[in-house]
Amino acid sequence: MIKKFILIIPILLNGILLSQHKFLNIPKLSDEDLKSEKSEKYPDAPAEVLYRSIHFLIDYNGFLTKNVVDRVKIYNKNNASEYLDQKITLYDDGKGLYETLSNLKANTYNFENGKKVTTKVERNEKYNSTEDKNYKVTKFAFSGVKDGSVVECSYSVYTPFMGSTPRVLIEDKIPVRYVEFVLDTPKPFGYTINYKGDVSPQHRLVEEANMYGSPYFTYRFGYDDIPAFKDEKYVQNNDNYKTGVKAEINSVMNNGVLKSLAISWKDIRKRLYDHDDFGGQLSKDHLVKGLLPATVNDLPSNLEKARQVLRYVQQNYTWNKEDNVVTDKGIRNLISTKVGNSAEINLLLTMLLRNVGIKAEPVVLSTIKRGMLLAYNPSINQLNYVLSSFEDNGKLYLLDGTLKQSDINLISPKALNYYGIIMTKDEAKQINILYPDVSQNTYAVDAKMNPDGTFEGRFIDRDNKLFALVANEKYLEDKEKFSKTYRESYKFPYSNITHQLQDNGDFETSFDFSGDTFADVIGNKIVFNPLLFLYTQNHDFNQTEPRRAPLEFFSAFDRVKKVTITLPESYVFENVPKSKKFRTEDSALQYSYLVTQEGNKLTIETTVKVDDPVFPKEYYPAFTQIFDNITKQEAQVVTAVKK
Repeated sequence: MIKKFILIIPILLNGILLSQHKFLNIPKLSDEDLKSEKSEKYPDAPAEVLYRSIHFLIDYNGFLTKNVVDRVKIYNKNNASEYLDQKITLYDDGKGLYETLSNLKANTYNFENGKKVTTKVERNEKYNSTEDKNYKVTKFAFSGVKDGSVVECSYSVYTPFMGSTPRVLIEDKIPVRYVEFVLDTPKPFGYTINYKGDVSPQHRLVEEANMYGSPYFTYRFGYDDIPAFKDEKYVQNNDNYKTGVKAEINSVMNNGVLKSLAISWKDIRKRLYDHDDFGGQLSKDHLVKGLLPATVNDLPSNLEKARQVLRYVQQNYTWNKEDNVVTDKGIRNLISTKVGNSAEINLLLTMLLRNVGIKAEPVVLSTIKRGMLLAYNPSINQLNYVLSSFEDNGKLYLLDGTLKQSDINLISPKALNYYGIIMTKDEAKQINILYPDVSQNTYAVDAKMNPDGTFEGRFIDRDNKLFALVANEKYLEDKEKFSKTYRESYKFPYSNITHQLQDNGDFETSFDFSGDTFADVIGNKIVFNPLLFLYTQNHDFNQTEPRRAPLEFFSAFDRVKKVTITLPESYVFENVPKSKKFRTEDSALQYSYLVTQEGNKLTIETTVKVDDPVFPKEYYPAFTQIFDNITKQEAQVVTAVKK
């Protein structure tokens, strides 16, 4: 049961806010900024935003131009690589409406021999690529960058999609000396400014004025001296918790008549069902007749039928790694080629479930990377993924056919993004989308101590349920990178390493090991930590700044370490630790340290139990306290003494 969740409420900025500050006023790059070797206020920063302006200008024809100016000082180029390679994404709806890029300029400035030297990014150093049929990307890298350089780019994106602006993040991973958000819109268009975050603008201007030769509304927010946003651990997407500004159209005045454009999720539902690539595909139920084995209909329960339908989709169709809320080439093409995007796979799954008498409905959502679904702000632009769902005996079940290893309620981790919307033919219903079960990670070590204080044995790292799905997905994505994580974590000699998905769905990594660094030999005594290499001196809940985001774990979990050590016949144990348990008052977080001894064999089994996939940020001190105690408990050592 999910009993903890985070609800984000938008702050609407209304009314007249006056400011003497000059917006859209690009400052001259000073020699002082060019010559500086470190940030004055943040000396450890690898880079610093000197000036950033994002200006949205809408004309009376309803077209939007996004003008960007971005100037960044580089102090340590090796630690600021993400600011040296730029990517500008343009959208094409495939139906004649598309975005265009213009006025792209990119320069690197250095201070050499007492003067500013400019290195331009030339036309042949910029290149375009197509990510899929809807997105084209212009990429370039700044030239001549070294420690102390300033990189600057400016460009304009012209777009017919003026219903909403992209969310502008005010905070960055590096300090920001100044950033501004500006929206200038003709008076007939009414916009709501959705503002989320903790940082308030020092400069504000919201007013009606004659601009560009016509009556306009302007919304302007400027920010000075913003510290770097530090990414927090156990957060799926830190951008969700940065201060951001986004504009959404809510009305238009036409010939003196005010028309409300505010929409609900029910309006989005209608648009999707009227869309040829969503509702139009679902209506083609004749395409799926006769696809399933006839034996599926003979199964006694909806759950068994649903599982067999899911298995059929997994065995016969392959996801092409593209996500969308609508189909690309359609269900007919998927059935023919056996390959399709996430919408095609899961809309087909929905159709097949209906074909065996299950009242299945599609669920639309935003994936974790795309950002948290703003349920209070309905927009089709937020959506980029589809699941299938059905109810049975009052319980809702979710299915995802894109992954070969998924199961009922065991869906792709990227879809576990708090909320989704069930889209039926008659209604749109918001649901929570968090993994409802408990996953387990078990580290098992079976070790033998030699008389010289060296150890040898076998190690098994086993994950089940959602953890197994995550591990297998990472392994299949890049096997070499996956193996490298073990080489970096375990520095002692090991051999015969294997990574394998088990028949029961568990994912297991195992290897044989040996080592001479686990114990200290003192005369006839050998002292060591009975957890061997599973003992860590520190933990991850050591954040000193106030927590901003909730703790997000994907799944409630049990994490088990089980180490069995066998001594040579000539040795006995001394100073064996005692078993111990502790927990939070509500038992949401529990820990046990269990010690079992049988002659010259000692077993230590520790278990951490976390009973929810998400905890409010107020729980962070409790995690810190519990894990401080865990670290102390697991620091205990034992002594092996020669008889």
